[in-house]
Amino acid sequence: MPPDTLFQFANTGVLAGWLALALYPLAPRVVTVVALAFPLALALLYCGLVLANWAGAAGDFTTLAGVMQLFTTPELALAGWVHYLAFDMLVGLWIARAARSNGIPHLLVLPCLGLTLMFGPAGFLSFVGLATALRKEVFA
Repeated sequence: MPPDTLFQFANTGVLAGWLALALYPLAPRVVTVVALAFPLALALLYCGLVLANWAGAAGDFTTLAGVMQLFTTPELALAGWVHYLAFDMLVGLWIARAARSNGIPHLLVLPCLGLTLMFGPAGFLSFVGLATALRKEVFA
């Protein structure tokens, strides 16, 4: 399947997982299964892309220029994007679960989830800031 098609499937599909996270309080166990299914599927896609395209790839992880060179092929750029999608959703799931177990109102968590979807680490940081402001221990 062409990288552009895989990109569209991954991008569109993962939105269902994020919608589920937005509805987390309604069915936490179901949402956990759904929100784990997407990163698992993305992990399989990632591994397939890397295994099929890593050999002979130009670039490396030792310099910024080397990393940029790795992402000059569509398949490895897609692998990098899928990596982001999978891990951001896992962070989103952690946020939803940590908030629930610490009694943080879900309405306050929704902006953190939105930021995590769009800007990964900024969403994580906003949730840690929220938990700290509410004096909740989310890393215990």
